[in-house]
Amino acid sequence: MNVAEASNACEAVLEEVQTAVIGEQQLFETIMTAIVAQGHVLLEDVPGTGKTLTAQSIATALDLEFTRIQFTPDLLPADITGTHIYNEHEASFEFERGPVFANVVLADEINRAPPKTQAALLEAMGEKQVSVAGETYDLPEPFFVIATQNPVEQEGTFPLPEAQVDRFMVKTTIGYPNRGGELTLINRRADRHARTPTVSRVVDQETVLDVQTVPETVVVDPVIREYLVDVCRATREDSRVEVGVSPRGVQRLFEASRARAMLLGRDYVAPEDIQAIAHPVLDHRLVLTTEADVRGVDSSTVVDSALNSVPVPSMVEE
Repeated sequence: MNVAEASNACEAVLEEVQTAVIGEQQLFETIMTAIVAQGHVLLEDVPGTGKTLTAQSIATALDLEFTRIQFTPDLLPADITGTHIYNEHEASFEFERGPVFANVVLADEINRAPPKTQAALLEAMGEKQVSVAGETYDLPEPFFVIATQNPVEQEGTFPLPEAQVDRFMVKTTIGYPNRGGELTLINRRADRHARTPTVSRVVDQETVLDVQTVPETVVVDPVIREYLVDVCRATREDSRVEVGVSPRGVQRLFEASRARAMLLGRDYVAPEDIQAIAHPVLDHRLVLTTEADVRGVDSSTVVDSALNSVPVPSMVEE
């Protein structure tokens, strides 16, 4: 599969998802960028904005096995990964796989579970495997997590540990639909005889795996690589930042930039690819100083400063 074919396949998936889910094109492109780059997605927004529907629709369009885990304060790690069950007939313990064994795992309201349970996803997200009672089990391919969370100021929530947040390639918000979108929603509800739009399969599992290999063929010029690294390093030099972008974050921005270029049908990364995906990839990786928090500074402002401080390289046509 070449770049053009992969780009067309992704565009068809996005068009199908948007027949049922109302949202901005940029949102769906960001999620698809993470999927193509084999990353995980964190959606943060207030309840009722369509986070769950978005995840389920994408899984359906990609024809992938989908599971939903509802995170609650009493959820245990074994409820996610699975556990060993004693088989009386065989007189032995058998491993019963948990809901994490799927292609697309929706971790719904992940910040409603305590940190210990949240951390049960760490190994799965980082290594695509889980370890239970000293045994390791591989997760299916492809595998990615779409986690949703309510804003941290909502009652009954636990902030995600920094190590877990860093595992997500992108973090984005759905936001409220525009006026036309909300009218569409109530028009669908008003006509009870009208069929609610549903998402159909667009590609199959093998195609998804093929598409995920295509970004490896996308060229990143040395000057573009330097630009990407310098933008990330600039976040660490900002006085408002206590912890800047990690080396993992640098790699994720590189991978996401290649995936975005592929989505647009290009076989090379341009500076605008880095600029377009920088906020979803970098914002959630920054830990600001206490003084910055008090002053109301947010991470997006720091990333903007980093982007503005690093000279943009020019693309030379060969």
